[in-house]
Amino acid sequence: MTRFNYEQFEQELDEIKFSTLDKVGQQDANHIRRVIRQQRFCSWGGRILLMMGLIHPALWVVGIILLSIAKILENMEIAHNVMHGQYDWMNDKHINSKTYEWDIACDGASWNRIHNFEHHTYTNVIGKDRDFGYGLLRLSDDFRWRVKNLWQFITYINLSILFQWGISYHELAGERVFIGKKKEDRDQRVPHSELKQRFFSKGARQLIKDYVIFPLIAGPLFLWVIVGNLIANLIRNLWTSTVIFCGHFTEHVHTFTEESIVNESQGQWYYRQALGSSNIKGGKLLHLMTGHLSFQIEHHLFPDMPSSRYQEIAPKVEAVFKKHNLHYNTGSFGKQYLSVVKRILQYSLPTKAVA
Repeated sequence: MTRFNYEQFEQELDEIKFSTLDKVGQQDANHIRRVIRQQRFCSWGGRILLMMGLIHPALWVVGIILLSIAKILENMEIAHNVMHGQYDWMNDKHINSKTYEWDIACDGASWNRIHNFEHHTYTNVIGKDRDFGYGLLRLSDDFRWRVKNLWQFITYINLSILFQWGISYHELAGERVFIGKKKEDRDQRVPHSELKQRFFSKGARQLIKDYVIFPLIAGPLFLWVIVGNLIANLIRNLWTSTVIFCGHFTEHVHTFTEESIVNESQGQWYYRQALGSSNIKGGKLLHLMTGHLSFQIEHHLFPDMPSSRYQEIAPKVEAVFKKHNLHYNTGSFGKQYLSVVKRILQYSLPTKAVA
């Protein structure tokens, strides 16, 4: 068997990365500012229409749709990418990775620690990447089967419904803040007291905003607004969780051991990202609404590149994969989602765990 040429693989992907980053500028700034304007229009338009349900119920429905779009755009195309530092070069204090706080229950600093550092550094490395299965789902033979895995598809549905709260609790669960045995070798970078304070503070602000302040502004129409906000949050949760699962947990996504990444080169890191990610085929609207995470392969390879560039470089990345006989894992939304469901169901049953 021919040895995989990690050095050449690294050079070819680096060429794509740096040649693209050299072009980043006004076009990218215009893109993110345009999306922010669109998001604000949808947000305020949706909130106004929620209070017009008594005039005609159709207005209330349109309000929910607009507010759902606003929440999805804010989470996916704006917040996720801003918090990755993709727009720090603009020196705009409102869209800076160190100061941006997004519109979900999860504290931004917590997400940055778990996602930006752990997940993107140790993608799919069992024991290092706590995003693999989120500590709730058995998605490979690397984990011993337990009885609770029999109903893990129901667990997945519940996680999707409450996704913003699952992401918020993710770091606390990993650190065993409330329940579970503490890991003695765990590098605790943030005191548990601070984790608790941030968790409850951010969660309370979200609940008060959506279910107290805006309903009070609506006066006698407060119930229309409460229910509308609840549905919009549900739609956002279901959409974001589905997109994320389709990018990370399709049937052929690989896992890795801690031993396999010792002295890992940049080329080997690229190789691991290539095997640990999957894309979703679609048009420009789909890519925008996924925050361009429909190009999860490109995002894992180049997480600090402005996301709107992923569609441009995807054919080049695919060509490099083909040259090195690597599978470029992509498919329609339906195909990738069915693949996720198959994986969840497959590992809900007893299978032999890796020793």
